Amino acid sequence: MASKLKRPQIEIYDTTLRDGSQGEGINFSVKDKIRIAEKLDAFGVHYIEGGWPGSNPKDIEFFEQARRLKLKNARLAAFGSTRKKGTPVEHDPQVQLLIDADTPVVTIYGKTSMLHVREVLRCSPDENLGMIADTVRYLKDHGKFVVYDAEHCFDGYKLDPEYAIATWQAAEQAGADLVVLCDTNGGCLPEEVTAITEAAVGNLTSRVGIHSHDDIGVGVANALASIRAGAVHVQGTINGYGERTGNCNLTSVIPCLALKMHKSCVPRTSLRKLRELSQFVDEIANLRHSPRLPWVGSAAFAHKGGTHVNAVTKLASSYEHIDPALVGNTRNVLISDLAGRSNILLKAKDLGFNLKSDTPELKTLLAEIKKLEHEGYEFEAAEGSLALLLKKTLAHRELPFLVDSYHVSMRRDAGTSVCQAVVKVRVGDDIEHTVADGDGPVNALDGALRAALVRFFPALNKVRLTDYKVRIVDTAVGTAATTRVLIQSTDGAREWGTVGVNENIIEASLQALVDSMEYALMRK
Repeated sequence: MASKLKRPQIEIYDTTLRDGSQGEGINFSVKDKIRIAEKLDAFGVHYIEGGWPGSNPKDIEFFEQARRLKLKNARLAAFGSTRKKGTPVEHDPQVQLLIDADTPVVTIYGKTSMLHVREVLRCSPDENLGMIADTVRYLKDHGKFVVYDAEHCFDGYKLDPEYAIATWQAAEQAGADLVVLCDTNGGCLPEEVTAITEAAVGNLTSRVGIHSHDDIGVGVANALASIRAGAVHVQGTINGYGERTGNCNLTSVIPCLALKMHKSCVPRTSLRKLRELSQFVDEIANLRHSPRLPWVGSAAFAHKGGTHVNAVTKLASSYEHIDPALVGNTRNVLISDLAGRSNILLKAKDLGFNLKSDTPELKTLLAEIKKLEHEGYEFEAAEGSLALLLKKTLAHRELPFLVDSYHVSMRRDAGTSVCQAVVKVRVGDDIEHTVADGDGPVNALDGALRAALVRFFPALNKVRLTDYKVRIVDTAVGTAATTRVLIQSTDGAREWGTVGVNENIIEASLQALVDSMEYALMRK
């Protein structure tokens, strides 16, 4: 069980492992859930909702393994519902599974909306109140800390305020430690959330929480509105994972609470690990990290326009609402046809080049970048190619290798298509010919190029492609259109992007591959 810490102004309840796992494309293994729970605990959230015991074999195994977790900050919660209608609570197998999960916290949901009582449960309003009270009381009698999630709370209140309040009070009078107001359909506006939270706070003596969804894009705004109205507990998921368009995003709510509303929630030192936590959960979920996430995305503090960059170099707060380091993020200066001298200077410094405003090549570099962007190149996600361009312009050094020629062909072998690439590479006075098969032309080229170079550059054995994207730059000319290829590569310690542009997709791919290998050999 977590150690007893001073209660923060706002408690953070994470439901990534339960509500978040209901999002499209999210599928956590038991091991994944254990790793995320450990990370969340280290970060300093107060509750971790592990899942619904008995709903599936995965959650059964998770709670069995979770008993061995040594949580220091968080308390683990099992999730379920009130007892079934017409069933004594002590005979309801689902409620018994909540007890058997052996978690210090149990969260149950119950019906707030008269519509759901009559049309979904198909029971009387009084029986629904009894289902809520019986279940809360039974769990309290078994020593559980009980969180009551008032499902469809806001829609139910708008339909019948008196009955909605009666459901909350039934949970409170039975001993619920928290009554959480759930915008289950995610369709309420902040002003509605404010008014109904105020009604809940005014009619309850227990603490009130908020659980919002993002169906109309205001999940975070609704959570903050509820907190301003008196809620002291917020539920959400890392990166906003969740059913439909997702849940309230904790990576936005937490810094808003700490840095904008100046309310204590997670430990202050944890804020600097927020981006790391966001990326960790994405990695476990096998999802690419969204660059446009507020606070933690790579674009959150990105600057592209020359005027903006010039101002940021003089006064960071002129175009940044906080110091990015407060949430573990960094400033990102983008290079494009909108770039000015300030962009080039800052980006060059970030890439390890000593470029100054009076460097003779600066004007040439800026003109070349703008020309290449006009031709279809894009350097925002291809810092490797940009670094090579800087090095070639500033250092005037010979290339480590040259591709003299290449040939790519495809054949049918036992009913299967096989691509073959032949590459002739020159390294100094040495020439190397190699042949490689691959699943496709780019895979074959990558294999042939790598095989030709590893004899001279063994470090390239560690380099591998992690992503490959193709974009048609000018669709108006159909199959003759210019193609842009973006490649992401890694050597296990760092990751970089490179770009190639040509009317021929194979030629564009080779450009990006060659840049990737060259950048791997380059040092700052």
